[in-house]
Amino acid sequence: MLFFRPVQEIDLKQICTFPQDERELFFMFPKAHFPLTGKQLQDSISMRIDSTVAVYDNTVVGFANFYEWKNEKCSIGNVVIDPSHRGKGIGKKLIVEMIRLAKEHHQANQICVSCFHENLEGLILYPKLGFVPHATEIRKDHAGNTKVLIHFSLDLKQGA
Repeated sequence: MLFFRPVQEIDLKQICTFPQDERELFFMFPKAHFPLTGKQLQDSISMRIDSTVAVYDNTVVGFANFYEWKNEKCSIGNVVIDPSHRGKGIGKKLIVEMIRLAKEHHQANQICVSCFHENLEGLILYPKLGFVPHATEIRKDHAGNTKVLIHFSLDLKQGA
């Protein structure tokens, strides 16, 4: 059975194993350096809110939080799923849970999420949930390679 709860310190070690390489970590947490450490993750969590884990069969299998939560807008970040549980709908359910938290805890009318152009899974998932691309941003990865960050939004006032 899948359920969601606030992240606990004991979860950090497991979450740090989810990004399998520098590329996956960049998708999840562009400022971090591979391999992800508990300190890097804790530092990020300390500047964010509603850090949430997905738990399946008593194992943490997903993680996300909000890096922005004001003016009726929440922005979801640090989204990552355990590699052994990808492709099973957990990412979708985690984003739906973050939308619920944004509405119930922060009275959000708009939810935003960003996805790098190489993250095919995210580019497929977010529009399925009603997110619409609204802007792009050029970024550089740690090796200096150009990446495109696509910003999506979900307008809750439209009934999406």
